[in-house]
Amino acid sequence: MASFAYSLLPFHLVILISLFHFSSAARRLTQDQDPSSIFQYHNGPLLTGKISINLIWYGKFKPSQRAIVSDFITAVSSTHPTTTNQPSVSTWWKTTDKYYHIAKTPNSLSFSLDKQLLDENYSLGKSLTTQKIVQIASKGSQKDAINVVLTASDVTVDGFCSSRCGTHGSSMGGSQAKRSKFAYIWVGNSETQCPGQCAWPFHQPIYGPQSPPLIAPNNDVGMEGMVMNLASLLAGTATNPFGNGFFQGPKEAPLEAASACPGIYGKGSYPGYAGELLVDQTSGASYNAYGVNGRKYLLPALFDPVSSTCSTLV
Repeated sequence: MASFAYSLLPFHLVILISLFHFSSAARRLTQDQDPSSIFQYHNGPLLTGKISINLIWYGKFKPSQRAIVSDFITAVSSTHPTTTNQPSVSTWWKTTDKYYHIAKTPNSLSFSLDKQLLDENYSLGKSLTTQKIVQIASKGSQKDAINVVLTASDVTVDGFCSSRCGTHGSSMGGSQAKRSKFAYIWVGNSETQCPGQCAWPFHQPIYGPQSPPLIAPNNDVGMEGMVMNLASLLAGTATNPFGNGFFQGPKEAPLEAASACPGIYGKGSYPGYAGELLVDQTSGASYNAYGVNGRKYLLPALFDPVSSTCSTLV
């Protein structure tokens, strides 16, 4: 089983533990590489077919917090426009179509929000290893699924904040006689542990230029960071599900569809500045995508493999 980490600092060492393979890809506030020079397709399969997304909430989350994420998944999953307002979450996701065209793979991928599982009693404790993350992810459906583990702000995870904000990978599930592969994603809530790293630009950064934080559109800095990181990992899961799809750099430390465009959310971005964004005239919140139920989100730029540029919504 493979695991691909989505982190925020420059590349860290590759760690081999048991049957797991971890790698680190940077969500950094600076841009010291030109992704267009080496971003490429490595001839592996992309994610296809009907995929259910299961949300596994580990620790205590308010219903209002869970709704922020579930509404985002609903917006990505919809095959029909969920809002007349543009740019939308579905418009953002549309950029991934270009990956399938280059890979000469029919884009049959469709998501649906399936189950939401609550583990409010911290069944494996409040300090988790990646092996435990996979164990928690295994509680979801293991056929044609992405199981998303979301850990609460009082849960520590190996590498969280120090090298990564989340992880995606794949694992084998099912009985010995009927094994099946499922994808998983883990994202941590950085509200109290490292909002300046995993929830920037809605919190003042720990490193780099010190600019005032933006106002979060859903009024929850920690959850806003979770959505931004989940969006990036979801794009990476679709276009590089098994480590041989689209990415930049070494396989052990890949930069993927979103993480190849670190810190870019709007046009004119530069280190410490997220770019030109839409601003809600009432709340002053910054965003670049409309979702369902009146939601607004800030989503990362996706690398456009056709133009070899980081594509932003605004």
